[in-house]
Amino acid sequence: MILRCLILFFTSTLLTACGGPAEPIWAPDAAVERASHVHDGPTRISLFTVISTRNGSGGHSGLLINGAERVMFDPAGSFKVPFVPERNDVLFGMTDRALAAYVDYHARPAWKVRTQELDVSEEQAATLLAAVKAYGAVPKAQCSLAITRILSDVPGFGSISVGYFPNALADDFGALPGVRESLVTDATADTSHNVIFKPRS
Repeated sequence: MILRCLILFFTSTLLTACGGPAEPIWAPDAAVERASHVHDGPTRISLFTVISTRNGSGGHSGLLINGAERVMFDPAGSFKVPFVPERNDVLFGMTDRALAAYVDYHARPAWKVRTQELDVSEEQAATLLAAVKAYGAVPKAQCSLAITRILSDVPGFGSISVGYFPNALADDFGALPGVRESLVTDATADTSHNVIFKPRS
């Protein structure tokens, strides 16, 4: 049976939420263990930057880590589906379906998603997995700050400047050797994941 869930679709204003406290969330052990996903692809990280189609400003950053398991660090993010348990902004169970839903959730007429992939060593991936799990819940408007703090502390990512701005993070990340880029829009997002997004009434 295909799981079909309804997600309260935040407005574009909420996507770029300007302030507010962190919201700690801690999924039970059983839910995390059940959802845990090991992807058979290369050891890799992917940076997702949500960009306004109106003025080019950055609205959000998320970091996918594929190592011993595949998780999404979605600091101060609003993406939530029942089959992706969360522990303080770390999303577990990032299957291809869950990843497609994540990208589709953010790609809409007002927003496009810049995707940047980089193959990393097992040691780098392990360090990043440990760091995002230990970071804690992230306050609103600090998504890029959290990711830059973590990345800049990992060997090989010293050129990443610590800061608040998603586009600046994406530009720093894009300057790393070996980064591959793509752009997803509302028209090109994969919608075959059987998750329905509906606006808040």
